[in-house]
Amino acid sequence: MAYSTSNPPRLVNPSFTNVSGEVGMWDYSSTDAATLARVSGYITNAKALGMKAGDLVRVTDTDASPVIVTLHRVVAINTNGSADLTDANNFIVGTNTD
Repeated sequence: MAYSTSNPPRLVNPSFTNVSGEVGMWDYSSTDAATLARVSGYITNAKALGMKAGDLVRVTDTDASPVIVTLHRVVAINTNGSADLTDANNFIVGTNTD
């Protein structure tokens, strides 16, 4: 599946200044795996949304069983306004056995 601007990442914790080191936090849920969502250019409207280099993006693969959540950092906003995300640094996966 491809990224759709009708299902964009949602800003959940904005950075209010341009102070170095201050980052925004974004949530993105899709049936796409993080390995696809992290590819440079996948989030086509990142600049228009207000994403910036250094922001964090929590990606939830809703199609996985169990659901997988990964954390990425925005490496850069490309010249076409899309985002380049890091590979997944953290995987949050779990089962409930009770």
